[in-house]
Amino acid sequence: MNPAFSVIFLTTLIGAAQGLFLALMAGQIYSDMGVLVEADEKLFFTYGTAIITVLMILGLLASFFHLGRPERAWRTATKWKTSWLSREVIVLPAFTMMAVLWGVLHYKGINPVVFSPTDTVHISLTMVVGLMTAGLAMLLYLCTAMIYAAVKFIQEWANPLTVVNYTMLGMASGFTLSAALASWLGFESTFYYANWAIFLTLIGFMTRLASLYRNAHIKLKSNAQSAIGIRHPMIRQTSQGAMGGSFNTREFFHHKTDAVVKSIKWFFIVTVFIIPVGLLILGVSQDNATVFILAFAVQYIGLLAERWFFFAQARHPQNIYYAAT
Repeated sequence: MNPAFSVIFLTTLIGAAQGLFLALMAGQIYSDMGVLVEADEKLFFTYGTAIITVLMILGLLASFFHLGRPERAWRTATKWKTSWLSREVIVLPAFTMMAVLWGVLHYKGINPVVFSPTDTVHISLTMVVGLMTAGLAMLLYLCTAMIYAAVKFIQEWANPLTVVNYTMLGMASGFTLSAALASWLGFESTFYYANWAIFLTLIGFMTRLASLYRNAHIKLKSNAQSAIGIRHPMIRQTSQGAMGGSFNTREFFHHKTDAVVKSIKWFFIVTVFIIPVGLLILGVSQDNATVFILAFAVQYIGLLAERWFFFAQARHPQNIYYAAT
């Protein structure tokens, strides 16, 4: 497939925003349990919510560059019963609004106890709103990934690892960003977020390697014979059948050499997983905010390459027919 950079920015930006919110929400849960207690949690949650909002808006703006008729974008939500894209269009603003509400409640200090299941356990308003928003974040990961995992004729996408990788890589980048934010604010919880970022990045490394191994050993269901409906065993294409390019040749193939694709694969393996883990470990040992910020920056650049490779590796069956140029 020919990767659209607008979609690459959309999925990586909102993925990091979702992961950041899950990190913030995990921090609140640990704080309410008395495990992590910071002097100014309101500042952390407010800054975090502001970053989430910016990332979601940037991702949404990026998506409009992929639309032929942006003024009709609202129509995508009308097919929510059958389309994962429609579900994503509905869940995305719902998550954004709930995340903003959660941040505003913390900023304003509006946090009454909603109910108390026991004498010692008290559930606050921000906890209820936060758990609902966390559920929407996970649902948004599912919707975004299923847009591609549901395409059965693209075998590289049509497997559960697509959903797993979208979720794990988004959470890894979000927790790395939370570590950078906590360190920048001088919070002791930096090490908590950094350790979770290391763990999630390593898990994402294993699941992404699993998908790379699977896709490298796929037995394709389509071939030259099935492309033209002729079962003869000795079919060889010598011409595309057209003098120039077309929509099919532009949109469904990236036109990069195998060497370029392979180099991008190794680039994202190093920049998404290996370098960030090293920088996170270094940041924990030195308690240096700059190192944590660098870890997120390197990881995000790597995620752009990873997402490009995700699309480029997908072999659309129609490319069999247009193989010769």
